[in-house]
Amino acid sequence: MTIARLLFQLAASVIVAASPLAAQESDLTQTTEAWLEGPHSDYNSPSFTHWNEDGEVPQACAACHSETGMLDWLGADKSAPLTVEHPGTINTVIGCASCHVSQAEALDAVPFVSGVTVDGLGASATCTMCHQGRASTDTVLSATGGMDLDTVSPDLGFINVHYGVAAAMMHGADVRGGFQYPNLAYAGRFTHVPRAGTCVACHDPHTTEVKSEGCFACHQGVNKITAIRTRHADFNGDGTSSGGIITEIDGLHAILGDAITTYARKIADAPIGYAADRYPYFFNDSDNDGSIGPDEAIFPNRYATWTPRLLMAAYNYQVVAKDGGAWAHNPAYALQLLHDSIASLEERIEIDHGRLLRP
Repeated sequence: MTIARLLFQLAASVIVAASPLAAQESDLTQTTEAWLEGPHSDYNSPSFTHWNEDGEVPQACAACHSETGMLDWLGADKSAPLTVEHPGTINTVIGCASCHVSQAEALDAVPFVSGVTVDGLGASATCTMCHQGRASTDTVLSATGGMDLDTVSPDLGFINVHYGVAAAMMHGADVRGGFQYPNLAYAGRFTHVPRAGTCVACHDPHTTEVKSEGCFACHQGVNKITAIRTRHADFNGDGTSSGGIITEIDGLHAILGDAITTYARKIADAPIGYAADRYPYFFNDSDNDGSIGPDEAIFPNRYATWTPRLLMAAYNYQVVAKDGGAWAHNPAYALQLLHDSIASLEERIEIDHGRLLRP
């Protein structure tokens, strides 16, 4: 039994002992067990251990990577809300107090990194504050402004949107989480249906697991949620529109990956490769074999031959890669980001694929 589980079971037993209601005992036990099964309680996760050697979680990271930082951001520690004024405490996960203090329960509006504040979030507000990423269209434009699209600049480095960016994907063009190419229209918030329009409507708030039973009530004829699609065009040009919409997104994502490598080799004159689990994700493909091995996926070998056009496309590649639920959160927005990134690169290179459609 982990220390976290032991402490929470002890806390649960103390609270229940003060209550004569068996229902309260059952509810509290189930809630505690559910939280212990979820990612927000994982004391071993890099999300909470990354800064252990430093002795504190930096202010820029504390709100989402320590309970003390989240309480600071909420203003529950008597500090100003919506800002973190102190480093976070290491070895503190996102616990009960993080989401159940009065300030968290009253939270209804959250500012995004783009500067846009979204209100009316209700129970999704605390989810949104951390699952929105740390970059936007604005970040990319600020880094590339005034540069020739196809000229390598030593001033450019990869811009990582961060991780678990479901809220940015769901709100789409309204918050500009992906890189939105100028003069093109993008899908706004994907509202789904009223009973499935919030984070906690689809995810268990403690385990974070998807509550898929409700999906099948409307999407009949499928036996798994990834088989769902309501858009029946062939967006990725593979000649078929069967399977879930995730297949269209995955297909376009793969095409974009090929386009990025082709452009880097032919235009930037420096082969590039992607390693999904190694920061900063894009590396020099030293042997030009089309893959990044362990000896290449190291920080000193990070890719540094960026043109603005390549950076924009790579940013969108990462946005979709870091939201594994993009097919449910906002499929139209994901497809548009991928399609437009491919189209931009193809202004300079050729890549083999079928006819691509933009939603």
